[in-house]
Amino acid sequence: MLDKNRILSKIDELEGYLNELEKVIPDNFDLYEKSIKDKRACERILQISVETIIDICNILISNLKLGLPSEEEEIFKKLKQRGIISKELEKILLGMKGLRNILVHKYGDVDNEIVYEILTEKLNDFEKFKIEILKFLKTEK
Repeated sequence: MLDKNRILSKIDELEGYLNELEKVIPDNFDLYEKSIKDKRACERILQISVETIIDICNILISNLKLGLPSEEEEIFKKLKQRGIISKELEKILLGMKGLRNILVHKYGDVDNEIVYEILTEKLNDFEKFKIEILKFLKTEK
């Protein structure tokens, strides 16, 4: 059975993080790069926002009994195969997960320009996720 309330609660949590993020994004790249406090705040909120998306995806996979993914990337593939998310969104989510891994595990140096570009030009990707999930929830009884 699909736990819509839990998913909706996670979506509300995500919206809260994105509202916080909009308040701390510096007005330009130079300010971002110079302010360790703002930079770390933005990185952390981005990280937990992506983790919230992954949580929502895991809830859907568990509730719909889509099987245990062998690795994290497979989460998005399973949702795409089930018709819950689009191919475009699957690709976006893979990129988000990669960024989260860099921020959390330092798999590579954090490129401030890329992070700032995401902050100023890609936050609508979170909205795309929300729209596709809410659309799916409306179709499920």
